[in-house]
Amino acid sequence: MFRSLSVVNYRIWFAGALVSNVGTWMQRTAQDWIVLTQLTDYNATAVGIVMALQFGPQLLLMPWSGLIADRFDRRKLLMLTQSLMGMLGLGLGIITVTGVVELWHVYLFALALGVVAAIDAPARQTFVSELVPDDNLSNAVALNSASFNGARLIGPAAAGVLTVAVGAGWVFLINAVTFAFTVFAMTLLRTKQLRKQPRAPRERGQLMAGFRYVWHRPDIVAVLITVFLVGTFGFNFAIFTSTMATVEFGMGASEFGMLSSIMAVGSVAGALLSARRSRPRMRLVIGGAFFFGLSCTVAALMPTYLTFAISLAFVGLASLTLMTTANAYVQTTTEPAMRGRVMALYMAIFAGGTPLGAPLVGWVADQYGPRWSIGVAAVSGLLAAAVVLFWMIKYQSLRVRIRPRTSPRTPRFNVRHRGDGRPLTSAIRVVSEKAAAAERDRDRETATREIAVIEATTPR
Repeated sequence: MFRSLSVVNYRIWFAGALVSNVGTWMQRTAQDWIVLTQLTDYNATAVGIVMALQFGPQLLLMPWSGLIADRFDRRKLLMLTQSLMGMLGLGLGIITVTGVVELWHVYLFALALGVVAAIDAPARQTFVSELVPDDNLSNAVALNSASFNGARLIGPAAAGVLTVAVGAGWVFLINAVTFAFTVFAMTLLRTKQLRKQPRAPRERGQLMAGFRYVWHRPDIVAVLITVFLVGTFGFNFAIFTSTMATVEFGMGASEFGMLSSIMAVGSVAGALLSARRSRPRMRLVIGGAFFFGLSCTVAALMPTYLTFAISLAFVGLASLTLMTTANAYVQTTTEPAMRGRVMALYMAIFAGGTPLGAPLVGWVADQYGPRWSIGVAAVSGLLAAAVVLFWMIKYQSLRVRIRPRTSPRTPRFNVRHRGDGRPLTSAIRVVSEKAAAAERDRDRETATREIAVIEATTPR
């Protein structure tokens, strides 16, 4: 499960990223809290606008950010982007501590952070391939997700306590310091042990090459459809948890932060389960989307703060199972020279849909209540599973066979589709235990008759 940590460079990267991730979650929680409670009168739409400004640049800058990740030294690029994000956290912290912060300030800082993050994201995602061997890449991606969501166990809860105790401004300042840990970790990496990946050539048409590559990879298209639907309308957790904590249950900042931490328990579990798998598979992407929709449905119906908090652990489990598998599948099946551009497209579809989905979900929460906004997330998960399943059956020749279990190690479900590297079955076939036994009896009877005919017609 933790085999990637045996690589020295990955251990250094993992430690630095973990500290930075804690700070990132602290800032996100404090930022959403001051927008919802201090700068507006519990306006969920404003929270959605902040999310849209923060994630929108990934959609607009995607073609260039992916090419930058494929063309330049990713280690130096990450040192630059992490330093800039630390400076932005410092600036937001200063104006908040001094009491001059206004809503438009938060909008501006969110936009600036989104621009830097748009360049940082594909470089950070693909830099993992330089730290570990190819056979450990899927495991490393899953451990990255575990780190990010393990930080969610600590960050939001700490942010809630600190926001009450000393104010949100100090939370932003602490986040600025945590970025220094990532930059310091990058200086400690053993550069001679980095696995340098092929760089994109300096020639015309490189921006569109990523789109052409994905267009001819229908399996990646199926993953991107799932990521778009769930990322746009489902992964708006800041809106769900903040409005449910305040509007629905009448809780404060500490209880709001605790909801994110509880969700992170399930997220870490999902990431660690993904780390155990040697190979990400498409059917787990579809299953994760369905489970996400189902768990969101349950969460929307929970009557108390405690039961809602418990249900969020399952939402976190489903969401990380889905996204970790999708991320690992795209990375491990993409050519190294194209990985930056493909991952930029992936991140643009995942995070870039937020400008569309977050304001809409925030409006639903304002108009109809926070439970209905979670209902939107539930529909997105179920729709993603249904649409992609239909697409794979029609265009990817998805075939499913349910067969009797002859031994504990024999899989009951046999799934095949074009792109998984295994032969397709000729048709969808569902066989019950009774029918399978009858079929075996007929086969034995037919074989006995054939032997009898051969014996009767053979010259003595």
